[in-house]
Amino acid sequence: MADFKFEIKEKLGILSTAKSGWSKELNLISWNDKEAKYDIREWSPEHDKMGKGVTFTKEELAKLKKLLDNIV
Repeated sequence: MADFKFEIKEKLGILSTAKSGWSKELNLISWNDKEAKYDIREWSPEHDKMGKGVTFTKEELAKLKKLLDNIV
């Protein structure tokens, strides 16, 4: 598997925390020195391990918000 870099530019919020200490978070992350994107995934308490996640551009996040506003 290829190595990759990430930098958490801004921690926006925790959605939930498991008994194991891992938390599902919304963060603004730069992957491989590219423009930062909004990211939802699970993180270990030290943020040195991560689960699978999904990333969004600002435009995609705005569309997701509109969709969620219609169902919540």
